[in-house]
Amino acid sequence: MATIPITTRGAEKLKEELHRLKTVERHAVIQAIAEARAQGDLSENAEYDAAKDKQGFIEGRILEIEGKLAAAQIIDPSSLDAGGRVVFGATVVLSDDDTGAEVTYQIVGDDEADLKLGRISISSPIARALIGKETGDEAVVQAPGGERHYEIVDVRYL
Repeated sequence: MATIPITTRGAEKLKEELHRLKTVERHAVIQAIAEARAQGDLSENAEYDAAKDKQGFIEGRILEIEGKLAAAQIIDPSSLDAGGRVVFGATVVLSDDDTGAEVTYQIVGDDEADLKLGRISISSPIARALIGKETGDEAVVQAPGGERHYEIVDVRYL
């Protein structure tokens, strides 16, 4: 089984979600199924069907999270010492060569990616273009709107 890179923060979030699903959501849906069963005929009981669907979703999500955590390679960005190179978990400050605008991204696992928070997936085109580069290097990104050129201003391991 291939390992899945994930930051310590991402692993903690998955563990919290797993705990909530097992201790809160699972019990709530079991209660909802019991209440729907008490109403009688199950063949035309929409509440029962909805509760069973929700139960299937919860159980599937529990299995998915457990599988991800089992295959996870947890990486703590603050413990990295990559000598200024862009690696998984690094926070990178980029300057757009065309506009001069600076943007900051942290390279994280697929499940942690959130562009609004400045976290980009390791499998995204921009992250793939940045990996292995150092401060001062230029990264060329193949974007849907055409080629974009960025200069790496700073690399931090937070």
